Amino acid sequence: MNGLIMAGQLLLGLSLLVILHELGHFLAARAFGIKVEKFYLFFDAWGFKLFSFKKGDVEYGIGWLPLGGYVKIAGMIDESMDTEQMAQPAQPWEFRSKPAWQRLIVMLGGIIVNVIVGIFIFWMLTFTYGKSYTINEKLTNGIAVGNIGKEIGLKNGDRILAINENKLIRFEDAISSKVLFDGARLTVLRANQTLYISVPDTILNKLSKNDKENFISPRYTMERIDKVSVPDPRIDEQSFIGKILDKLFGRKFEKPIYPAYNAGIKPGDSILSVNEKTITFLDQFKDEVSANKNKKVSITALRNGKRISFSPTVSKDGTIGVIPNVKLPESAHIDFSFTQSLPEGAAMAWSTFVDNAKGIGKMITGKLSARNISSPIGIAKVYGSTFDWVKFWTLTGLISMALAFMNLLPIPGLDGGHVVFLLIEMVQRKPVSEKVLEKAQIVGFVILICLMVFAFGNDILKSFGK
Repeated sequence: MNGLIMAGQLLLGLSLLVILHELGHFLAARAFGIKVEKFYLFFDAWGFKLFSFKKGDVEYGIGWLPLGGYVKIAGMIDESMDTEQMAQPAQPWEFRSKPAWQRLIVMLGGIIVNVIVGIFIFWMLTFTYGKSYTINEKLTNGIAVGNIGKEIGLKNGDRILAINENKLIRFEDAISSKVLFDGARLTVLRANQTLYISVPDTILNKLSKNDKENFISPRYTMERIDKVSVPDPRIDEQSFIGKILDKLFGRKFEKPIYPAYNAGIKPGDSILSVNEKTITFLDQFKDEVSANKNKKVSITALRNGKRISFSPTVSKDGTIGVIPNVKLPESAHIDFSFTQSLPEGAAMAWSTFVDNAKGIGKMITGKLSARNISSPIGIAKVYGSTFDWVKFWTLTGLISMALAFMNLLPIPGLDGGHVVFLLIEMVQRKPVSEKVLEKAQIVGFVILICLMVFAFGNDILKSFGK
């Protein structure tokens, strides 16, 4: 069921964005009197389709290959590779008969719509929900530092005062792209000493394999145990899926273990110490437990006013199967009017666009691993297994801006590739030969297929911890 929810959200989000993107091309073509023959969500590769109907002179439908969508514009070398049509004399309603500036607008139509959609989504989210942030000055206990944060010199309890000499007001800015992409300089207060710590501009290579809490997070005060993992009788024995994994990948199905449950820890218990070390903060608890993988730890807890001792064996991943309740840091909320929300939403959309550009730039220069490229599998995992409208629209807005940027890349087969050839035509004042365009389209198609295979391979390997 969780997989279906993730897939459903991904399918809904991408379908909306693909339809709107192609609608941008469709409307621009129609505005200049260019004939559009097909409008498809997904590809009807080799003539196979799930559904279609004709209205006027346009065939609308849904293909079977869920790798995007397309509009077939008459007189244009595109995904359809309709060389037969291109061999005929140009007609006045065809793409190739129109001035270069009109064709340029048609090719940019999808990108423009994706940008507008992204801005609109963030505008409406900002107007409806406003913005909340953690007040950095109120983090009197400082920050909790994960392994990646410790590698650059941060310590638990540090207080971040500024980023690149600019006072830090919102804690979230410390884990934003301005720090993670640009190699920022942090001003840190440790006890009574002010330190300056540089964040390397390659840090995303490590964060991509972890969450941001493995860098830094607010330091949470630990209160009580909210939940203890308990055995599920449905997976006590080797499951059908586990057997398939054994056959295909030689991976042994491992029964989950429940250290806290087996040791007698219950929800509501308040942990006082681990291995006789007093526990006040969540990071202290995590650090002490994870440092004793596959070993027993001595835990003292308070239950109904009485001290009780437990000795669970820590799992190999450094946990004992509990979810603690923590005291959340003080936050602030800002509401925006309808008009105030527009520049805020536009700024969020633009930031997403710029971050995509920076990410690609870092991959080209080798500062960011290409293993960060994700396929629909990875995107579905980000949507999650529970449906949350705010998260759904936020991610859809992010993907809309990412699609706008990716389609602007000068790769044959993408809108950006067509734009490059049109700009060349406008400069040299004559069209690029159709043979060159056909070959470029084939090369672009091969590049895109390779990228897609690489992205899917990435996410599949990540699913198996590789």
